[in-house]
Formats: sequence, structure tokens, C-alpha cells
Amino acid sequence: MQPVNNLTEERLKKLEELKNRGINPYPYKYEPKHHAAETQEKYASLKNEEKTEDMVCVAGRIIIFRRMGKATFASLQDQTGKIQLYFREDSLGISDYEVLKLLDAGDWIGVEGTVFKTKTGEITISVSKFQILCKSILPLPEKYHGLQDKELRYRQRYLDLIVNPEVKERFIKRSKVIDLVRQFLNGQGFLEVETPVLQVLYGGTNAKPFTTFINAFNMPMYLRVAPELYL
Repeated sequence: MQPVNNLTEERLKKLEELKNRGINPYPYKYEPKHHAAETQEKYASLKNEEKTEDMVCVAGRIIIFRRMGKATFASLQDQTGKIQLYFREDSLGISDYEVLKLLDAGDWIGVEGTVFKTKTGEITISVSKFQILCKSILPLPEKYHGLQDKELRYRQRYLDLIVNPEVKERFIKRSKVIDLVRQFLNGQGFLEVETPVLQVLYGGTNAKPFTTFINAFNMPMYLRVAPELYL
């Protein structure tokens, strides 16, 4: 794998090339009409190599690129899951197909196309139109080994969520559990209140508090240890 700074330089050159072609690499808005998971589920019953005329529109991050001459396969990941994309030069046109050379894993795109199932049984979108939504400058971690350094995973949680699907699923489940607890307690007539995160007095038995200083108030503050004190 090339050094990160070299990869970053290459991506910056591609960014400039996109701009030179009159392509906005960071458009303001894009509205997908479908998601990866629902598309996978809806067309799961297709037979291998069966095609449809159904048009779908999805958007997400490119995770994998496989270029093979005049055809390119990619894996796109949105908030619901992954789906395979298929780009063909004769479908997109030479000019648009050349733009694919300026894309990398980690970039965000929106695509429109018809759905089919490959001979290996994978639901795939045959792309007839695509739009760059965000050109990524920093490369993703190497795909075969993922992000395993615990310190890096905690300090750069966004990378952890991108390359480790089980971590993302854990966050989603946690959020749903908390939401259900809130719904239950609200239904029982309880009232949720918030207590200050920074406090002028600290508590929490013998725990050593985190101390900071608020310049605007000219006073020291402490990160709460026990959230129930202000109740």
C-alpha cells in the first residue's frame, strides 16, 4: 500500500481534474429514492442472470472498485447495507465512463439504473447515470485487514463505523433500545430531564474529576461524575 500522503496527493489531483471538467465534487443536494437493503430484499427472488426494467436511485459510499477495461464493478454502502453497481462504457458513454477513473473507494455517489441478478446470484444495479456527491481525500483503511488498532478505532470512530459493520450495528441497536426505554417511561407518565454536564461542584464519591476553566465566567468547572446530584 502506498504511503497515505502519496494517496492523498493523487486524490487531490483527481479533485482538481473533476473541477476542470466542470463537475462539482461537493453538490449541495441529492435525493435518493431507494436504499440498498430494500432493493436487495425486493429483488431477492430474481433468478441468476435475470434482468428487470425497474429503475432505482440509491446513494452511498463506494467501498470497493473493480475496474475491468470497459466495465467496472463497485460496492456501494448506504445506511442500510451494501449493493453492487455495474458500470459499462457503452451504457454511460465514453466521457462519463472516463470520469470513473477519477473516483476512489471512500467517495460518495448517487446512481440510477435498472436491477438485475448476476450469474453468481448477486443483486446488482446496472448504472445508466451517476453523480459525484463527495470526493474523499483521505483513503479508507486497507480492506483486507480492516481497522483493528483499538486506540485508532476509538479516536476515529467514524472510520470504525465505516469499515466494521458489526460496530455500526451495535450503535444502531443501542440507540433503538434507549428509544424503547424512553417510549415506555413516557407512556408511564415519567418526565425526562437533563442535568448539567459541567458543574461548579463535583460529586461522585472519591472519583477524581475532570477540571476545566470557563473564561467567560472566570471560574473553574468540573465534568459531572454522578448525573443524579442535580436532581
